[in-house]
Amino acid sequence: MECCESRTPLAVTRRGLLLGGASFAAWAYLPKFARAADGRDPRLIVVILRGALDGLATVAPAGDPDYADLHGAIALTRDGPHAAIDLDSFFVLHPSMPQFARMYREKHAAVVHAVATPYRERSHFDGQDVLESGFAGPGRVQSGWLNRALAALPRGERVSSALAVGATAPLVLRGAAPTVGWAPVNLPQAADDTAMRLFDLYKHRDPALAQALSQGLQLDKIAARGGDMQAKLKGGIGAMQVTARGVAKLMAEDDGPRIAALAFDGWDTHANEGGPVGRLAQLLAGLDGAFAEFESGLGAHWRDTAVVVATEFGRTARINGTQGTDHGTGTVALLAGGVVNGGRVIADWPGLKTANLYQNRDLAPTTDLRAVLKGLLRDHLGISERVLAGSVFPDSAAVKPMQGLLV
Repeated sequence: MECCESRTPLAVTRRGLLLGGASFAAWAYLPKFARAADGRDPRLIVVILRGALDGLATVAPAGDPDYADLHGAIALTRDGPHAAIDLDSFFVLHPSMPQFARMYREKHAAVVHAVATPYRERSHFDGQDVLESGFAGPGRVQSGWLNRALAALPRGERVSSALAVGATAPLVLRGAAPTVGWAPVNLPQAADDTAMRLFDLYKHRDPALAQALSQGLQLDKIAARGGDMQAKLKGGIGAMQVTARGVAKLMAEDDGPRIAALAFDGWDTHANEGGPVGRLAQLLAGLDGAFAEFESGLGAHWRDTAVVVATEFGRTARINGTQGTDHGTGTVALLAGGVVNGGRVIADWPGLKTANLYQNRDLAPTTDLRAVLKGLLRDHLGISERVLAGSVFPDSAAVKPMQGLLV
């Protein structure tokens, strides 16, 4: 594992490469969490799916008469050997997501359909920039909406630091507010005696580094509880599940972070998307496993947790000649957690007739993703609508927070 301050990429320095695969963390220097004045202990996990998730293949509008023809061979169906999971009389869920389906039935998971950021072009780079920066257009800033939300929280009342997962902090968590970084990497861990010798060496030469090293080693041990993380990465459980397990263990600690952001790559399904089986099925199975890891790893804290999964844009309603889908617009956002008012697909459904498609090719977005995110930040973390419209998502006063997402 590697831990570092997450506002900059990893640097190849003595401090950055201590113990080879072991940790260096700034955990010791960050302000600790103090329980909210109302007694709640809220946690928020933001998952970015990079590459553009096919929302019509994840939560399919089986009740729309135009869906099956548009999605052709990869369309989900209610029957057959790979039948989709019924959510309601209109929508079905991809069969690779039984854990999310269970949470949905338990009313702790929900779907927002026909959703999109304000971005209307088809560049992954610019689309991800808009998704994570929180601005209406690309190239505006080098900070993210989640970091600005973190900076807006009252110190000593709610959350004082956040966990950025990955070798480089996701843009959504870059900014002035303090964060810590953690990344599961497939590197051999240093033996305990080696770690102790290094700790003893730096205790005398660099006390601050020694303290941070000690905290980083503790961070790794917490994240790896439940087994050998490297072995599980090699053994096929999957990087999404392993990463989610580590995040959950860290966030379950009494003095651990209450906010986390992580990104899963590889969702650009131009060819051989596969419908109920194939490439997308494997990706969704990994995501479904991540939901389960968040739930089990957080334990009793799951009841105070909200997880939101978002992507930069959707994919075309009509499949292409290689049994895949191209860059589109409208897609889905997924919500899960003990505080989620679930068991529903929230959608102002635009329909899939050619005249209703965006630019005659995409699911037309009817919900601004910022409304979903604002609703979570307001109702879960107590950030005011004025702050949300002014600094978290600048110049977005016309986009009102979605009501009723949480119980």
